[in-house]
Amino acid sequence: MLELSILGFLHEEPLHGYELKARIQGLSGHIRPVSDGALYPAITRLVKAGLIEQRTEPGSGAAPRRILSLTDAGRADLHARLRHPKDVEITDGQRFFTVLSFLRHLPDRAEQAAVLRRRQAFLDTPASFFYRDGEPVRAEQAPDLFRQGMLRIARATGTEEKKWLAEAIGSLEG
Repeated sequence: MLELSILGFLHEEPLHGYELKARIQGLSGHIRPVSDGALYPAITRLVKAGLIEQRTEPGSGAAPRRILSLTDAGRADLHARLRHPKDVEITDGQRFFTVLSFLRHLPDRAEQAAVLRRRQAFLDTPASFFYRDGEPVRAEQAPDLFRQGMLRIARATGTEEKKWLAEAIGSLEG
């Protein structure tokens, strides 16, 4: 997801590493903080793969700064990642939000809708945080106040997400 975020933000405009880190932090930092030890090796991998390029510009202080930008190969790679997200990027809510953050960069509306349909299909499958005898436990069946809360919040969130997905798919396909 870190590489997807890097490619996605650089699709919007060239950035230096600090700006890029701040944007990624804003997107998912409270859930998955981004350390320099993860960000800069990812940038190095993407540069070596020819997906991003860097140039040096004078900094506002004494130190020059490296500006990162997306290459044509990087744009194609971003589109491929968005077109065919991994299953976990559909089923994990935070990862799906990262995909959703950059899905507008995929130029084909039918392909955008196909990604949303995958999430919709996942949400339509009965699931729970807890199971009894192989069946999902509903909020009303949970043994305590706190699990009931978890399940009610998840149900409300899922209901709203399903509603939005139906609207978005209709808009893309309409």
